[in-house]
Amino acid sequence: MTKNAVIICGQISHEDSATEEFIALAGHMRKRLLDFDVENEFLEFTTPLIRGGLERLKERGAERIICLPGMWFAHGHVKDDLHSEINGFAAENPEIEVLTARDLAIDSKLLKAASDCIEQAEKDATGEVARANTLLMVVGRGTNDPKANSNVSKIARMLWEGMGFGWAEVSYSDAAYPLFDACMAKGIKLGFKRIIVFPYFLFTGTLVRRIYTWADKCQAAHPEIEIINASYLTDHEQLLDCFVDRIREALDGDNNMNCLFCKYREQIVGDELDQGELQAGHDHAAGIGIDGHGAAYDGVHGYGHSHEHPHGHSHKQGKSDAS
Repeated sequence: MTKNAVIICGQISHEDSATEEFIALAGHMRKRLLDFDVENEFLEFTTPLIRGGLERLKERGAERIICLPGMWFAHGHVKDDLHSEINGFAAENPEIEVLTARDLAIDSKLLKAASDCIEQAEKDATGEVARANTLLMVVGRGTNDPKANSNVSKIARMLWEGMGFGWAEVSYSDAAYPLFDACMAKGIKLGFKRIIVFPYFLFTGTLVRRIYTWADKCQAAHPEIEIINASYLTDHEQLLDCFVDRIREALDGDNNMNCLFCKYREQIVGDELDQGELQAGHDHAAGIGIDGHGAAYDGVHGYGHSHEHPHGHSHKQGKSDAS
């Protein structure tokens, strides 16, 4: 039996609190991955580094290593820096199968985790304000990759419409426009009774604290508006579930892609189904047939509609795949 290992790859700042949260998340993952040898390492800034973790897994007899990016979206750190580290190790150790799981990206589980954080902020608030009178401010990390930035906009739109807020704004803490402070200044002028600030981050750190500090300053300057801070995701159960899914995908070669927001697969925030429509979707996919991708299905996928996007590529990276 192949000895499997997982290395959870983080990219954390110099902040001790962020590092502690990442290590705590890795501890939760170890409890879920009892059949795997698990390491948690960092791409930069903080030790131990990823290459050292790969070497330790090798020393402990790993025959297959799944590299799990513990970062948001496929920005430069995931596309370039992480793959450079992994592919260098794989080239030097051809006897070990090295797989790279795909990034967290946009996922129904992450959407549920985000909505839970926002709902908890509402419960903790002192007043009662209808969502129709509430502005949702989703704050992303911000990168120089427009595709990664656009994912934050999609998440915000799903939360806005799915949860029934009066409006939503998207801003970024760094490297992308609009920055949070400028967007908050605009949001205050829109006339909503409440603004919920939701940092779409995995862990705390300088940027998250900067967001909360600015929100608190806005609250002090505008007491007529209730401004509340929602939590970032940290070790939410749905986030852990998503990490486990990424490992399974790497091992099984699943290519779910945009089907992850398929309403016939599972209930999605913003696309809730009534029982009749849900049953119709299940009935449509109950027998053996050909789905919209031109592939056989047996009801496991749980849908029977057509997609126009191709699935002819793979997220499973072997030793020879350098891209």
